[in-house]
Amino acid sequence: MQTYRLGNTGPEVSAIGLGCMGMSGMYGPADRAESIATIHAALDAGVNLLDTGDFYGMGHNEMLIGEALKTRKREELIISVKTGALRDPLGAWNGYDSRPAALKNFIAYSLQRLGTDYIDIYRPARLDPNVPIEETVGAIADMIKAGYVRHIGLSEVGAETIRRAAAVHPIADLQIEYSLISRGIEDEILPTCRALGISITAYGVLSRGLISGHWQKGQDGGKGDFRSVSPRFQAANIDQNLALVEELRKIAAEKQASVAQIAIAWVAAQGKDIVPLIGARRPDRLTEALGSSAVQLSAGDMAAIERAVPKDAAAGARYPEAQLKHMDSEH
Repeated sequence: MQTYRLGNTGPEVSAIGLGCMGMSGMYGPADRAESIATIHAALDAGVNLLDTGDFYGMGHNEMLIGEALKTRKREELIISVKTGALRDPLGAWNGYDSRPAALKNFIAYSLQRLGTDYIDIYRPARLDPNVPIEETVGAIADMIKAGYVRHIGLSEVGAETIRRAAAVHPIADLQIEYSLISRGIEDEILPTCRALGISITAYGVLSRGLISGHWQKGQDGGKGDFRSVSPRFQAANIDQNLALVEELRKIAAEKQASVAQIAIAWVAAQGKDIVPLIGARRPDRLTEALGSSAVQLSAGDMAAIERAVPKDAAAGARYPEAQLKHMDSEH
């Protein structure tokens, strides 16, 4: 497994990270033992970057990771935690709170659930419209001085917010959706990050399974599956989006790779400052995803992929409109 430094000042991480959100809902039920086996298999394969959020399953995800890591050396791991999202007992979303006092409260609970005394990368999940980003970053910088955090990250924010944050404290990475069918960062956000020496940890590289090559029309993930409300999976858009997948499948067949491997390899090929986060929650899906590192894409391959899935070819937005309103990266 290759490793890269996140940004100019961040930690050394594996070229692929494991996003653990799906192990605590969002895409339907997940098996606990299988989730832990997937985390262990990822670590055994050289993955050292684990990404979570304190609101994933209302703490369930952090406790799951904490359990999985009991037999591992903490110093060999990079744990990334998003914070600030507010939820109620039914799982509904109630906005964001990135006040300094709130963040220091949230991290106290995260440390307990994870069973660790520090978090490698701590980041607000979204921009809190009521709190200047300078105050949020300043609060996390205080936690670095106190020894509870090692590095600061950002998530789903726009270029201006990135610049303001970086003026307060070095930023290791921006976590944001980036895939063959979600390329909005290429216009302004990615160039801004590169100018400031900030890496990208890309989530949604398979667009929640849509471009994995495994998703089929009419597939039901069960209660609580985000895809039931995701615009790209709706009846008005799904046929057009799955047609893109079939074009990608032709290229995958020529490369003797899977569709998922081509999609992940494309993201990884965009630069050493971009680390794909894969959301595998079963060992077999993990094995497939990690196999993408063996896929070498030539200039001809990249051009063929561009023809198969042109920029802005996807039908439907990446989030429902109500959620896009809260995303600084979309404004």
